[in-house]
Amino acid sequence: MDVIIIVLSLMLAYVLFKLLLSFPNRGKNLPPGPFQLPIIGNLTNLGKLPHQSLAKLSQIYGPIMHLQLGRLSTIVISSSAVAQQIFQKKGHAFSIRFIPDALRACDHSLYSFAWLPIGPRWRNLRKISTSNLFSVNKLDANQHLRGRKVNELIVYVRKCSQTGEAVHTGRAAFMTSFNLLSNTLLSKDLVDPYQDSDQEFKDLVWNIMVEAGTPNLVDYFPVLKKMDPQGVNRRMTCYFQKLIKV
Repeated sequence: MDVIIIVLSLMLAYVLFKLLLSFPNRGKNLPPGPFQLPIIGNLTNLGKLPHQSLAKLSQIYGPIMHLQLGRLSTIVISSSAVAQQIFQKKGHAFSIRFIPDALRACDHSLYSFAWLPIGPRWRNLRKISTSNLFSVNKLDANQHLRGRKVNELIVYVRKCSQTGEAVHTGRAAFMTSFNLLSNTLLSKDLVDPYQDSDQEFKDLVWNIMVEAGTPNLVDYFPVLKKMDPQGVNRRMTCYFQKLIKV
């Protein structure tokens, strides 16, 4: 028992030591922000409703504010004028996104247009999507498809009303959006709201979305990456592997 306690104590001391070493010092040129606690930084300032907490903090510290979320140094912009400067005039400097650990499962971030850094592959994918998906002619050509999917959603809600079945608004909107995307890319529906045969596929995609949006300690403390304490990366790897097989 004594040996186990000693080993656990050493492991805890090692993790704390690594966290303290990797915790960045506040730079002189950073915007103002609330007081940072050791190791966790400003995570406690977010509260249960982060958008409301950030709005209140911006009234104290101004439209440009710095938060230290674990090891993640974050700049919060709450001014439309400053946001315009960032996204219109300095877009390339701020275009590289932070990649959540969940989306690194199966190297997804290396092949996803949404998460690739600016480079030859990103430019090529952007060119393809702009000319084949988001051009004015393509959007006009798909107008009837968008209208048809909205009508199908209305019919589905009406049938549920007639049979007394509850409508899961989030899932209904997801199925409509997903089928619109699948028809744009593959010319077919991948989800049928009236059949349970594809329930596994629907649950698979839904679970991926849930895991991608789940707050993950590894994002704030990369030293925990190998431990994966919440199992987010492990579950995402399983979901991605199943999706690839489909």
